[in-house]
Amino acid sequence: MKQPGFFDVEERLARLSGLGDQLEAFSRTVDFEVFRPDLEKTLAYSDGSKGGRPPFDPVLMFKILVIQTLNNLSDERTEYLINDRLSFMRFLSLGLSDRVPDGKTLWLFRERLTQAGTIEGLFNRFDATLRNSGYLPMSGQLEGSKNPLLGTLGA
Repeated sequence: MKQPGFFDVEERLARLSGLGDQLEAFSRTVDFEVFRPDLEKTLAYSDGSKGGRPPFDPVLMFKILVIQTLNNLSDERTEYLINDRLSFMRFLSLGLSDRVPDGKTLWLFRERLTQAGTIEGLFNRFDATLRNSGYLPMSGQLEGSKNPLLGTLGA
C-alpha cells in the first residue's frame, strides 16, 4: 500500500467529476441558499444564549434530505454514507474531520419539517428548479408521492 499523498483527495474528487457526479450537477444547478429563509422560519431555532450544542445548518440538513431521497436511504444508512463517500461530503461541503449528523438528528429534522407542513413545498421548489434547468430526476427510483423527488419522505 502506497503512502497517502497530499493531493489524493483532490485527485479522487476530480476523477468523480470526470465520471459525472450527479450531486455536483445539483450544486451547479440549484442555489440551496434560497431555501434558508423558509427553513429558518419553520425550524425557529433558539439564539443559543442558553448554551448547548448549536444545531446543524438547516441548508446542510435539507441537502442531506435530498441525498437521502434520491438514494432511498434510511436515516442510519445516510449517516454512514455521508461519512464514507467523498461525493456526499463534497456536495455537503464537509471535510473529513467535520461532524456529521447522526440518524436520530436526521429523523428529527425531517419530522419537524413534516409536522410544520413545509417539507413537500420545499421539495416541490427543489424539483421545479431542477426541471427549469432542464434536469430530469430519475423518477423510477423516487416514486410513491405526488412529487417524484419526495420519494420516501412520507409527506
